[in-house]
Amino acid sequence: MGVPAFFRWLSRKYPSIIVHCLEEKAKEYNGIKIPVDTSKPNPNEVEFDNLYLDMNGIIHPCTHPEDKPAPKNEDEMMVAIFEYIDRLFNIVRPRRVLYMAIDGVAPRAKMNQQRSRRFRASKEGVELVEEKNKMREEMFLFLGGYLPPEEIKERFDSNCITPGTEFMDNLAKCLRYYIADRLTNDPGWHNITVFLSDASVPGEGEHKIMDFIRRQRAQPNHDPNTHHCLCGADADLIMLGLATHEPNFTIIREEFKPNKPRPCALCGQMGHEIKDCQGLAREKQGEHDEFADTVPVSEQEFIFIRLIVLREYLERELTMASLPFPFNFERSVDDWVFMCFFVGNDFLPHLPSLEIREGAIDRLVGIYKDVVHKTGGYLTENGFVNLERVELIMQAVGVAEDNIFKKRKDDDSFKRRMKEKKKRMKAHQGPSFVPGGQFAPQALGGRDRPIAVQNARQSAYEMRMQGNQRNQVSSNDMDNRGVKRKAEDSDSEPEPEDNVRLWEEGWKQRYYKTKFDVDATDDEFRKKVVQSYGCASWKWYFPFHYAPFASDFKDIKGMFSDFEKGTKPFKPLEQLMGVFPAASGNFLPQTWRALMTNPESSIIDFYPDDFAIDLNGKKYAWQGVALLPFVDERRLRAALADVYPDLSPEEVRRNSLGSDVVFVGKSHPLCDFIRELYLAESHEIPAELCHGIQGTIHLPWFCFFFLYFLCFVITWAISVEIKFKDPQYDDGFVFKAVILPGAKIPNKVLKPGDWEQSNRGPWRPQLGFNPNRQQAHLDQSGFRNPSVYLVEFLHLMLLSGSVRRNQNCQPILGLSDQLWTRNIKRNNPLNYIIFENLIDLQRLKTLILNEYKLPSSVNANVFSLFSHYVDRNQGAGLFGASPSFETQHRGGQYSNAPPPRNYHQGNYRPPQRDHYPQNQCEFYTFQE
Repeated sequence: MGVPAFFRWLSRKYPSIIVHCLEEKAKEYNGIKIPVDTSKPNPNEVEFDNLYLDMNGIIHPCTHPEDKPAPKNEDEMMVAIFEYIDRLFNIVRPRRVLYMAIDGVAPRAKMNQQRSRRFRASKEGVELVEEKNKMREEMFLFLGGYLPPEEIKERFDSNCITPGTEFMDNLAKCLRYYIADRLTNDPGWHNITVFLSDASVPGEGEHKIMDFIRRQRAQPNHDPNTHHCLCGADADLIMLGLATHEPNFTIIREEFKPNKPRPCALCGQMGHEIKDCQGLAREKQGEHDEFADTVPVSEQEFIFIRLIVLREYLERELTMASLPFPFNFERSVDDWVFMCFFVGNDFLPHLPSLEIREGAIDRLVGIYKDVVHKTGGYLTENGFVNLERVELIMQAVGVAEDNIFKKRKDDDSFKRRMKEKKKRMKAHQGPSFVPGGQFAPQALGGRDRPIAVQNARQSAYEMRMQGNQRNQVSSNDMDNRGVKRKAEDSDSEPEPEDNVRLWEEGWKQRYYKTKFDVDATDDEFRKKVVQSYGCASWKWYFPFHYAPFASDFKDIKGMFSDFEKGTKPFKPLEQLMGVFPAASGNFLPQTWRALMTNPESSIIDFYPDDFAIDLNGKKYAWQGVALLPFVDERRLRAALADVYPDLSPEEVRRNSLGSDVVFVGKSHPLCDFIRELYLAESHEIPAELCHGIQGTIHLPWFCFFFLYFLCFVITWAISVEIKFKDPQYDDGFVFKAVILPGAKIPNKVLKPGDWEQSNRGPWRPQLGFNPNRQQAHLDQSGFRNPSVYLVEFLHLMLLSGSVRRNQNCQPILGLSDQLWTRNIKRNNPLNYIIFENLIDLQRLKTLILNEYKLPSSVNANVFSLFSHYVDRNQGAGLFGASPSFETQHRGGQYSNAPPPRNYHQGNYRPPQRDHYPQNQCEFYTFQE
């Protein structure tokens, strides 16, 4: 699920919830890669019990990545998925449970969103091909009849990542192999229990995970201090994690980095978009293009989101005094999560007046705190909503709707005027001949307040770069004068047509007439729309493309009471028919596929070749509403009844619903219990054998016929696999939304409000997981230890023009910080800034020993020194700091382990001093 802008808003408002992950890298000796021992303590100084993987968030970036070349075939995709899971396991290192959940068949409400996404993807693919053809035709005329040959590549259709396809079936088989292999060969996996819920099990992955947690914590043997870690980039995982009321809940996700470069869709080269493409073929660099300049692919980094810290923030924000009823923080958290659903979710369109970028959540919280005194209680209790109290909140939002729409229009108009002003100024701006940066003129007597320079090298570097950039811009301006600009660059972008005009009087009448084709005075229809704005079962869905206004939530008490219960999900192939466009029909059986394209098909209207997108007041097409016809379930099932007999046995198997599977290794306590299970059809899991996990395990279907063979296999197997079913509860059972008895609440992380009044000294923030981490004592020379100076010195030696013997023979390690700085500046001021780049120790050692002819005595000492540091720093991979890091910390921190960036996040370890005697080695300096 995606709630646009939610995580960005959350991380800016509550910054302390973010902790950067510390990752240990695999070592490599003589070309042999030695994997990380995940059975060792977690380098993040926290031990997690359970790791849950929302697999669709892993499958998509591994099969069609945006920032690196895509895998060539399905085998490479599977390997990429395995490596991604390995990396997550290395970071988190769970000690009890690993739960992998792949999206299965979704409820109807979610299917409508999936249908919209897949039809949009197909439409955008067709439009991209048309745009490429149009551009090639224009280039054909412009280049005089010559165009480089178009490179034909096999396109991966990401729509195959849907339950029921062969790809998802193969993925489930590969994951079974992967789990069995890791349970056998990885020591970190030996004692954990692995659950796999593949695409044959109905439900979205994130909701299957939450259902597992909810059912396990309701068991009497559940450990209330279990530390959960959930992997996924969807914003709703934060809300779902809060709704569990588990005190130790952490989310791990990739760190978002905006403005990543993407190749041109026409020529595949970097540095320009398709509208600026000239159609020139890229020249090969080398016989096989082995020397081609490629954009370096940086490994994606991960961050932790600590929900316990978010709970601290919310406790401060939601705590209210003088309430007519007792304050209950857990109930307030549920109310906060409930209100967030009004600004975006997977099942309903958000209310028109609530936009996260406009502070909608803050507005809702403010209204909630003002109105809750009148409600006499909270909005929700254990998942049940008090509609009478919700109506008070919605009516308060409705009062402000008119001002919200007017302010939105004013803000958009202001941004548009500023954009046009910038264009006019740029059009009349000539080249600049005024020097900038360090040479910029200063006003007499108007100097700014002096600022203490804590990093002279960084300041000098920034001044030089600023001047170079300004001079480059001036040069470009001179070169571009008189050049005709494209029409889309010179003319203002046309504003999307908006017939509703929410900022003008009569907006509600126009909204209902335009969007629903009814009169706004039709109270019965408005009540119907509001009543449909709910959630109920597998079959329920919101039958409109647009949401009602907050002011329309009137008399809603008792409105939501007639939902159909006991419904069942679609089968996988039926869901494919409900969400796929005709362009993706190749994933379906042939006779089923014909129903999408045959003009005589009774459901041909479900698969339009083209459809309208209503921008609905937005600027970009991806923000608009796809006006697709809703699928009528009865008509669909009636049409499929005639083609069901055409399914092959393999397709019948893929069209059936499956169950969860549990895996354990031979050393797991549960393995011996499973050996004896062949005598019974099913059995309850003893909680004491599986870290408190409870449920029912079943033998696979083939075991009933080959019991002796199964017993023999299990006796010699290193890992076993068996079906699993979550604990079952009676209808009407209520999962309590409370902190479980016996749970230990972690120590507070945020600064107490009365800290200054208590005079307890300066506040030391906790940025990592360990509140008792010992402070690092860093010297005054920019957080450096002397051993690093030698590495810098040798690096500078390689860049110098000549090498001469240091006449004083004074070891560099014995120099003071000031003397060392002067020595570097005096010998090579141009290379003074080189240390802000990362230094690869292994490569540097190879250069020194193999390519530079140094005396044998120096070679021996260099070899021992670098071997020491390469071994010690394999975990961090690189050794050094980047300019961005220098800018943040005003000092060139160089640490042995972990990577320097983690100092800012509280994961920095004190540097270890070198163990070599100071006078053991001879050192060389250089002279230009």
